[in-house]
This record gives sequence, structure tokens and C-alpha cells, in this order.
Amino acid sequence: MKLVTYRHNGTTSIGKVEDDLIIDLPRNDPTLPDTMLALLQGGPTMMARANAVRGDYAVPLSQSQLLAPLQNPSKFLAIGMNYRKHVEEAAKVGVHTPPAQVWFNKQVSCINGPFGDVHLPKVSDKLDYEVELCAVIGQRCRHVSREEAPSVIAGYMVCNDVSVRDWQLATQTMTIGKSFDTCGPTGPWIVTSDELGDPHALHLRMWVNGELRQDDHTGSMIHDVYAQVAHLSTAFTLEPGDLLATGTPSGVGVAMSPANYLREGDVMRAEIDRIGAIENRVVAEPV
Repeated sequence: MKLVTYRHNGTTSIGKVEDDLIIDLPRNDPTLPDTMLALLQGGPTMMARANAVRGDYAVPLSQSQLLAPLQNPSKFLAIGMNYRKHVEEAAKVGVHTPPAQVWFNKQVSCINGPFGDVHLPKVSDKLDYEVELCAVIGQRCRHVSREEAPSVIAGYMVCNDVSVRDWQLATQTMTIGKSFDTCGPTGPWIVTSDELGDPHALHLRMWVNGELRQDDHTGSMIHDVYAQVAHLSTAFTLEPGDLLATGTPSGVGVAMSPANYLREGDVMRAEIDRIGAIENRVVAEPV
């Protein structure tokens, strides 16, 4: 399934995309919830019911506004320095990678829709892009082995880990520079794991104003998605709806010579095979 949170005629709901239609889930099956988080919290049984929906209520995809699939997850976590070529380019600007997985928080207030504007902060001109595969946790879990990890992942999205570099690099935690409002575009939908297949066999790309900036393959991850879930769940419980941004490849603006940061009016397009694309314009932060 391709699961969406969408707005149509002033009403927000959830559905699944089939061809050029969004089949609304709660309108066709009133026992289903009207938020994506509640759907995931219902576990495999509720997901199976959603998959079985064949109802009459559907709206054209072209006439609907796609929102961030998960509006209110409990966690939005991201791993740093997880593609080999990105590690190499980061070393050139003085960023070195410890041997263990390096994780940071993106505050959930940064979550943005797949086509929402991204604000160029008033306090910085060092806004940067990072295309990433985002895994969505589907079951509450702790101490998950790498072999068990596929069973707790509901699906995958495209993510742009937009970063305010000077604020990111000012502290070891990186959290503030990764969490400015609007700096977490996700979507355009959640492709369920059964439909996506192997998450490590995907081509991912980032364009800025039509120029290809990042171009790599998820098989180039240093720590694959399943190892990431195992590592995190050793420390704390993962909840349905938690988002894991799994790392970005080389080609980010900060590593260029000279650095090539985003400017007002720039359009970022992040795309991953078998999932789709999100596109976000950089605009001045509102007064």
C-alpha cells in the first residue's frame, strides 16, 4: 500500500493511493481511525483491514493536498555519516566519524509536508539539503535483533533532512541545527514494507533547481536499516510511527568547494526508487 495523510475540500483524513485515486480508509471502513499514527498503533491486524478496503469513497489524487504522512510521531531520529562517499567528503571539511552509529534528534515540530515550503532562517544563510530514506516503525519494540528488524518496520518514505549547518556544527548534539521549523519534509506517502521489497536496493537522488546534486544507492549504507533498528532498540523502546532517517549520500552543499548553500527561491527535489519524490521550495522565514 501507499498510505497518505491528505486534505480534500477542507477535511483531513488518511487513505491509500491506487492509480490516480485516494481511497479514503475511515469513510469506507468506519472501524478504521482517521490518523496515520492511530492506524499504525493498531498493528498488523488493522493494517490488514486497511489493505482489504475496497470502498466507494475515493477522491482524485490531483485534487488533494498531500500532507506529511505522520503528523505527530513520538520520535524523529536520524543517523549521521552513514554513506561511504559522504564520510569521505565530510572528512575534507574536518568532520570525522566515530566507529559507532551516530544518532541525533530532529524535533518533531520540524516535520513538513512533501510539497511544503522550507524556511530560510533569519539567523542563518547556511541552509543545506540531504535526501534520505526514512523508515517508519510499525510495532512497539525493544531489543530487536537485526534479523527481527524487518518485522517491526511498517514502511518507508522519502525524507529531506534539511540542515542549518552553522547551528548544527556549533554543538556536538546537532539537534538545534537539524530541527528548525519546516526542516523535515517527508512523504509523499508511506510505502508499506511488503510492497517496497528490499530497502537496500534503492536509487536515491537530490536535485536543486533541476541540477543533480546527490546520486547514490541505499546499498552503500555503512549501517543498514535493520542494523539501525537493532542498535536503537537496544537503548530504548521504539513506538509505532517513530521515524528513522537512515543517512544521506555525498553531494551536500556544505562539502562543495566553495560551499553551495540553498538560497531563497531554490527548489529541492528528493526522489527514491519505488517510493516517489518530494519537492520543496525555499522561502524567506515569515516575519
